[in-house]
Amino acid sequence: MRAWVSQGLMVFDLGVLAYFLVINLLYLLFSVVAFFSLIQHRRRWTSRALDVVMRSPATPAISVIAPAYNEEATIEQSLRSLLLLNYPQFEVVVVNDGSKDKTVEKMVAAFGLMRAPVVYQQPLATKPVQALYRSLDHPDLVVIDKANGGKADAINAGINAARYPLVCVIDADSILEPEALMRAALPFVENPDTLATGGIIRIVNGCTVEDGRVTNIDMPASWLARFQVVEYLRAFLSGRVFMSAANALLIISGAFGLFRRDAVIEVGGFRHDTIGEDMEIVARLHRRWRDTNRPYRVVFQPDPVCWTEAPETRKILASQRNRWQRGTCQVLSYHMAMMGRPKYGAVGWFAMPYFLIFEAAGPLIEVAGYLVTLVAVMFGLLDIVFAQLLFLAAVVFGAMISMTSVLLEEMSFRRYPKVRHLLLLAAIGIIENFGYRQLTTYWRLKGVIDFLRNKQGWGVMTRKGFAKT
Repeated sequence: MRAWVSQGLMVFDLGVLAYFLVINLLYLLFSVVAFFSLIQHRRRWTSRALDVVMRSPATPAISVIAPAYNEEATIEQSLRSLLLLNYPQFEVVVVNDGSKDKTVEKMVAAFGLMRAPVVYQQPLATKPVQALYRSLDHPDLVVIDKANGGKADAINAGINAARYPLVCVIDADSILEPEALMRAALPFVENPDTLATGGIIRIVNGCTVEDGRVTNIDMPASWLARFQVVEYLRAFLSGRVFMSAANALLIISGAFGLFRRDAVIEVGGFRHDTIGEDMEIVARLHRRWRDTNRPYRVVFQPDPVCWTEAPETRKILASQRNRWQRGTCQVLSYHMAMMGRPKYGAVGWFAMPYFLIFEAAGPLIEVAGYLVTLVAVMFGLLDIVFAQLLFLAAVVFGAMISMTSVLLEEMSFRRYPKVRHLLLLAAIGIIENFGYRQLTTYWRLKGVIDFLRNKQGWGVMTRKGFAKT
């Protein structure tokens, strides 16, 4: 009996070992492809090329949509950064989604807003719009005050009010770099078949913000936020660069994404019954254009930068990761018909199975692997050497991938130019595997369980505002 149990545990742990080896080898592949893609990107889009596009009459106008809910801590700084963007023609549409704080009052006082009539077509159904505000000082600023309906409903209300062919969806607590819109719009200028683009999200904690711009880049004081810096580098500079190259990009961050307005309206706007609306809209665009056999592409641009505030407490970070995990599971369940089907290209045969195995089911596999291996070693049912091999696959390879992401950052954009920053990021890439990664895996596991229990809601997310000089 003991021998059978030991053999069963060995088979199980071999499967877990294969899981860790495959996911880390995939990330290594992502990093290699990202390395060459980033080199090609930098050679192609020089400052001279950007200047040509900036002056081109073919450059489409953009409506920047910022849904806001209880954002009084950051809304003024965020709006000032948006109004200072370097782009030929754009407007900023802020949608207050029934905030309970002084978000509207802050905007009215800071920008001299006055009420105006609500006169425009509304192709997407939303909660009632209660008021519309405009500013004499800032004619390209529009503020919509509506009944609370959730983030997707607020985005749809902004799309209804948008005047321009491209809509940029951002979080109201985020800051775009001055050339972010231009760099994000490049794929639309280059190829009219482009449906959506996304930029990179970076952590603003620890940085200095003046007049809506990041004037000094530094590392966060909080270790939780520092770990997230490396996480974001790994996710964006490795994973999304690869997925974009394969036209299999399944997520454009809700903090910063650029879409063709007519395409979003065609598929019915952002979906209300999911907390992963940013991933779901991209999956739906892929699905519609594949079903109708139309050429298209969804692109990740690595250099348009959006700075956002990261959680610095375990409670809020746990809530965020739980929400992300539930959103991923929801979207995969909505679009399970695409899973593994060549009809949907690389999204069907690669991206969807990847997210199912390594993102949705990943926490179950990892936690089970940790627990079973620990118990088996304690009771002498598993060779300690094999357990060490499993540890190496889970931790050492993970640290190598994180280090590779830091190198990609240094090689490509150098937003952290100081040597001490790079040394700290490299150290974090190692340290995160001893506790932080396991903690986030546990939070994600709770997200899977909550999804299976059909738990709804966004959870808590509080802001403390940007650091100023």
